[in-house]
Amino acid sequence: MSNQNELSEQIYHSLYRIRRVEEEVARVYPTDKIKSPVHLSIGQEAVAVGVCKALQPEDVVFGTYRSHAAYLAKGGNLNSMVAELYGKATGCSKGKGGSMHLIDVAHNIMGTSAVVGTTIANSIGYAYALKCQRKSAVVVSFFGDGATDEGVWHESMNFASLKGLPILFICENNRYAIHTHQLQRQPLDNLCDRARAYGIPSERIEDGDVFTIYTKTQEAVRSLRTGDAGPIFLECMTYRLKEHVGPGDDYHMGYRTKSDAEPWIENDAVQKVGALLPEKVRQQIEVEIEAEIKAAFEFAESSPFPELSELFTDTYKS
Repeated sequence: MSNQNELSEQIYHSLYRIRRVEEEVARVYPTDKIKSPVHLSIGQEAVAVGVCKALQPEDVVFGTYRSHAAYLAKGGNLNSMVAELYGKATGCSKGKGGSMHLIDVAHNIMGTSAVVGTTIANSIGYAYALKCQRKSAVVVSFFGDGATDEGVWHESMNFASLKGLPILFICENNRYAIHTHQLQRQPLDNLCDRARAYGIPSERIEDGDVFTIYTKTQEAVRSLRTGDAGPIFLECMTYRLKEHVGPGDDYHMGYRTKSDAEPWIENDAVQKVGALLPEKVRQQIEVEIEAEIKAAFEFAESSPFPELSELFTDTYKS
């Protein structure tokens, strides 16, 4: 098998797995078995997959509330994730955090947050620690275009640049902060220029191509790991096909149209990468993933809810 064929298989496995997990979440959600609000990444999978495929196990990821894709792409435990959505004690946050608070320390997924931009500051703190300890690992901080409106983004970019931190900033720019287009919030479409203002090398990837994202991330991580550069900012254009929060469509709301989505649907990474594989190989991948997903949801269904005694554990006070 050539390296390119092997890469295509691995990327398709990750893309298809994330898509099907989230489609199953969308199917189950109306039953109220899932106890957490869900922000689905359907349509945006290529960013998380392309980035995380270029990372090493020791590299560290911080995510957003739209967190399923990055969690799974970095190797997060599927059983623990689904159980967390169900609010079960076997979940990755013991059933207390839900969809927006996923963590898997064993795979260096250091957490996601329901509050816009909060994990950006956490990620630069971790990157600063890695630099002080002279470790070769790098940090990846995922956030949306809406987070660039937050003061913490500017403060974090400035600090990361000032200290030369080994961190890769990944902006998943789907153009909308909930229902508000980027250009209704910002006077210019210039996120890379904003990052460059802090002395940070920046590049936009326009078409959401998973292989381009993978290659650009490889290059960035290699530079960060050797200390040749740091930090680095990549703006990955993408598009979410579902509503901001929940399993449905929202084109009827009027803030965007179905025609806006058509180019992204036609360029869907799951379909494009799947078409590169021999049918037998693709079907084998899909059968394995379907069985894994079925087992994960059965695990969540059969897991217990947290005991009442857990109500005040894992809390912090001064």
